[in-house]
Amino acid sequence: MFFLCCLLKRNLMASPRKKKKNDTFKKAGLSLLLIAGISAIGYLIFNWWMEKRAGFARYDGFGISLPTDFQIHGIDVSHHQDVIRWDAVKSMEVGGVQIGFVFIKATEGYVNRDGQFLRNWRKSRDAGLARGAYHYFLPNKNGKLQAGNFISTVTIEKGDLPPVVDIEDMYGQDPVHIRKRLKEWLETVEAHYGVKPIIYTYVDYYMNVLGSDFDDYPLWVAHYIKMNRPRISREWLFWQHNESGRVNGITQPVDFDVFSGDSVEFRHLLVQ
Repeated sequence: MFFLCCLLKRNLMASPRKKKKNDTFKKAGLSLLLIAGISAIGYLIFNWWMEKRAGFARYDGFGISLPTDFQIHGIDVSHHQDVIRWDAVKSMEVGGVQIGFVFIKATEGYVNRDGQFLRNWRKSRDAGLARGAYHYFLPNKNGKLQAGNFISTVTIEKGDLPPVVDIEDMYGQDPVHIRKRLKEWLETVEAHYGVKPIIYTYVDYYMNVLGSDFDDYPLWVAHYIKMNRPRISREWLFWQHNESGRVNGITQPVDFDVFSGDSVEFRHLLVQ
């Protein structure tokens, strides 16, 4: 009996301290949750403010933020987007924004043709989209032969966008040789179609590899690391600002682009 009384007395004496300790842990846990919640809200507000400051707005239907200072939005695709339902692409509208143009991968290197090109080329035009074809350039290969692959694959018609060369890799080549081969491609393609091709690349590649040798060519620039306009001093026609957009009719993430001018300038750009 004496033992039980002592045990009960010890429990009664320890209970207030244990309760106080538990209350302290609960308060600390609640404080941490409160801090985490405030931090998350603060991050969202800060991100919203940065987007607004940079001229971006969130479009949940597309799953990304879009620059708000431009009228004409578009996408670029290849076989990586699988089979595309172009009628669904054309009809999608989110907050007044629709897809107005598309660049489609056509060829790569000497002989490779994108597996979805012919279908995408035909179906996008049938859907009423302005379309453009691009060649993925291999800087370790002859430029004229690569141009021949593109020319034999792509028939450009009235209302299409000018041809595009996508150059973004080095393949261990000297910049001097890269520039020489790229000029071969550009000059061959321009002579065939009678229209000056567009160069697609990212900012650092243009500045460090291509340089001022190509300032006379229209530029489509990729830049989506920072939420701002492309950090390049020369003029550009198109800006690829995101690679993770969502579009009806396309099951895979897709690149998003904007055109730098208005609808009148866009029409003037199209092949006449």
